[in-house]
Amino acid sequence: MVIEAHHHRSTLKQKNKPFKSHHATKSALKDIAKGRTARQSTKSPAVSTVVQARLNRRNTQKQAQATKRASLVAATRIFNGTDGAPRIVAIIPLSEDIDIRACIQALGKCVDEEIHSINEKSNIWAMKTSRFKTSLQFLPVPFARPFAALDAARAADYTLLLLSPTIEVTPAGDTLLRMLQAQGLPTAIAAIPPTTTENLDAKARPAVLKSLLSFIQYFDPAQRRVFDLSAPADSLNTLRALAEGSPGEVRWRAGRPWVVGESVEREEGGVLKVTGVIRGGRFSPDRLVHIPNHGDYLVSKIMSAPLPRTKHARPGNMDVEAEPVLLAERVLSSADSLVSTNVADDMANEQTWPTEEEMAGALQGTGAGEVPDAKKGTTPKRIKRIPKGMTEYQASWIADESEDEDQDEGRDGEGGGQMDEDEEMVLDDALDMESERKSVVAFQELDVEEEEKQLISWRKRSQEEQDAQAFPDEIDTPQDIPARTRFARFRGLRSLRTSPWDPYENLPGEYARIFEFEDFKRTERDMWRELEDNGIEPGTRVTIFIEGVPHEASVPSESPFVLYGLLKHEHKKTVLHFTVQRNTECEGSVRSKDPLILCYGPRRLRVNPVYSQHTRGGGKGANNVHKFERFLWHGTTTVASVYAPIAFGKQPCMLLRETGNPQTPELVAMGTFMNPDTTRIIAKRIILTGHPFKVHKKTATVRYMFFNPDDIQYFKPIQLFTKHGRTGHIRESLGTHGYFKAHFDGPVNQMDTVCMSLYKRVYPRWSENWATLGVSSGRGDEMEE
Repeated sequence: MVIEAHHHRSTLKQKNKPFKSHHATKSALKDIAKGRTARQSTKSPAVSTVVQARLNRRNTQKQAQATKRASLVAATRIFNGTDGAPRIVAIIPLSEDIDIRACIQALGKCVDEEIHSINEKSNIWAMKTSRFKTSLQFLPVPFARPFAALDAARAADYTLLLLSPTIEVTPAGDTLLRMLQAQGLPTAIAAIPPTTTENLDAKARPAVLKSLLSFIQYFDPAQRRVFDLSAPADSLNTLRALAEGSPGEVRWRAGRPWVVGESVEREEGGVLKVTGVIRGGRFSPDRLVHIPNHGDYLVSKIMSAPLPRTKHARPGNMDVEAEPVLLAERVLSSADSLVSTNVADDMANEQTWPTEEEMAGALQGTGAGEVPDAKKGTTPKRIKRIPKGMTEYQASWIADESEDEDQDEGRDGEGGGQMDEDEEMVLDDALDMESERKSVVAFQELDVEEEEKQLISWRKRSQEEQDAQAFPDEIDTPQDIPARTRFARFRGLRSLRTSPWDPYENLPGEYARIFEFEDFKRTERDMWRELEDNGIEPGTRVTIFIEGVPHEASVPSESPFVLYGLLKHEHKKTVLHFTVQRNTECEGSVRSKDPLILCYGPRRLRVNPVYSQHTRGGGKGANNVHKFERFLWHGTTTVASVYAPIAFGKQPCMLLRETGNPQTPELVAMGTFMNPDTTRIIAKRIILTGHPFKVHKKTATVRYMFFNPDDIQYFKPIQLFTKHGRTGHIRESLGTHGYFKAHFDGPVNQMDTVCMSLYKRVYPRWSENWATLGVSSGRGDEMEE
C-alpha cells in the first residue's frame, strides 16, 4: 500500500504579485508573449498606432498654427493698406520732466516721416509710415491729468508709458497705473525720453533701465524691456512694435463701437458732425451714442468720409475727393429713445390737496364761476403764531406745529390773554419757501464750538470702524424714545438666508422710475445676436451726425473727443450690482453711502453706493437677502449697489473719491459688474443686547435690552440668541423698568450676552452724471423725450 504525501489545496497556496515590468526590453516581451500576437481590430486602420499618433500630433500642431495665424491676420486686417484704420497710441507721461513732443519727434525721425498737427493745439497727432505701410494716431496726455489719461487709454490700441530716468514716479503716478490696470490696459510699451549724456551717464544707463523694468513689471508683468528713445535703434524698435505688432484685446470693448473724432464741427440746430474711423464693433444709427462728460444723444444719419486720393502717383497731380454717400439713417420704428426712466404713476399713491389748476378746472366744469381765479404765483395762506416783535424772516425758522397741538394751545388760551404775549401774522407759503431756499443756499459760518464738535465727530470715524469690527451691528436701545417707535421699520427674521421676504413690498419712489428685466440673460443674448447683422462694419471712415448736443461738447479740451456707441437698452436706468475689492493703498474709512465716483465702461457717475455681503459663487440663496455692510473692509469682496444705466458684459469698474485737488482722485476700490437685479434685498441688521441679571439653569432675567413693558410685549415674538450659541424666547415682562424673563434651549452663562437681531431693507441714493472740472455734465438723469 502506497502512502500519499500530505499537501495543501492549491487555493490556499500563497501567490506573490508578479513583477510588473513596465519598461521591459523587446526580447523580454517576446518571451512573455510566447509566440502569441495581438489580433488586429477590424475598425482600426492598417497604419500602426505609433505612426498614427505621430501623424495626429503633427496635424494638431498644424491646426493650432493655422488658427493662430488666422487670428493674427484678423486682428491686424483693419490696419492694412493705405486707407486702413490708423493705430491709436495713447502717450502717457509718468513724470513731470518728460517732453512728449520730443519723444514723438524721435519716433518720426528714425524713419524720416513728418508728424502732422504736432505744432498745433490739437489732441491728435498723425503720422504715416511708408516703411511699415500703416498710419499712427498719437493721443498726447498732459502730465498729472488722470481723467484725460483714462479717456485716451480707453480708446487706444497701444499705451506708450514714458518714464523718467532721473525722477521717480510719484504716488499719483502709481495711482494712475492702478487705475489704468483696473480699467483695462491696452498693449503697453515702456520707454524713456531722449536724454543727453549730461543727464544720464552711459555707464549708469543699463542699471536705470533695469530698475525701471522691474518697476513697470509690477503693474504689467508682460513687459520685457524698456526702450531708450535716445538710441535710434531703440526708437525704430519702438515704432516697429507699434506699427507691426498685434494689439491685445481689451475684453470689455469687444463688440462695442467707438470713434475717435479726427474733426468735430457744429452745425446750426445743435447738430454735431464727428468724422473718424469706426473701431470695435458695428455702428448702428438706431442706437444711442455716449459723449463722456456730456451724456447720451441720438444719431440722425451716418455718411461716408473717404480720404482724398491721388489719381496717378506723379508729381503735380491733384488729389481727387470722393463724394460722401449716405450709409445709414435712423429708423424711428426700431430706434432707441432718450427715455432713461419710467414715469411714476402719482394716481396710485395717496391723494394730496388739489392744486390751483385742478380747482379752477373743477369750477369751470361745474359752472360755478362766482369764485375768482387765483392770481399767478399765489398760494393758500395760513395763520402762524409767532412771538411779539419777531420779523417775517425770523418767523420762517419756526417749525410748524401739529393740528392737535394748535387745538390744545387754543383751549388753554381761551381766557388767558394769549394775544397780549403773541401776535398773529399772515404768512404767504411762497414767501416761506423762498426764505427757506435762501437760508439753504446762503453760507453761514459756524461758531468755534460747533466747528470743533464736527471735527471731533469726523475724527471718530476711524474709532467707529474699529467698533464695527469688534462689535458688529450692536447698538444701544434709546431710553428717551420707545423701542417700538425707534425701530418701527425693522423686522425680525428667524433666518437671514431662508426666511421669506417679499422683494416688492414698501418700495421707495425711485423704484417706480427704474426698469426691470424679465430675463436679463436672454435679453443680452438676443441683443448680441441682433448686433451681428446690423450696422456699419468697423474700419470704415464715416461722418456721424448727432442731434441735440450742447455747445460745450464741441469746445476742444485736454481729453481727446471719443464717441462711444451704446448697445440696446443701455440708456435705461436700473439697480446695478458690482463686486468690488478695496484698494490696499487706500487709507481711511469708506462708509456706505459715502459720495464716490463710479467709472464703468465709458460712463462716470456720482453715486452713493450701498455695500452688502457677497455670497460665494454669486448665488442668490433661498430668499435673495444679503446683509448690509456699514463699511467697505479691506481684504474682502463686497457688492456695491447703485442706481445707474444698464450695462452688458463683464465690465470693469472703479470707485474714486474726490480730494482737495480735482486732478488727484483717490482710488478706493476696483471690481467687475455683476448683474442688474432689482429683487436683491440688502438687509441692514441691528443687534439689541441685554445683560442676564439672574440665571437659573435655562431661564434668565434679562435687563438693559428694553426700558418699558410695552416694548417687551411688542418684540416678544422675535427669537433671542446669545453670543455663546444659545437660542430662546421672551416669556414674560417683569416690573415696569424693562426687565423680562427668557427661556433658552440650554443652560445660560452669567457672563453671556443676550441679543436680538432686527432687519430693515436699505436702498442706494439716486445717481447723477459726473463731469471733470470745467465741463458741464449735459443731460441730467431726468426723463428725456
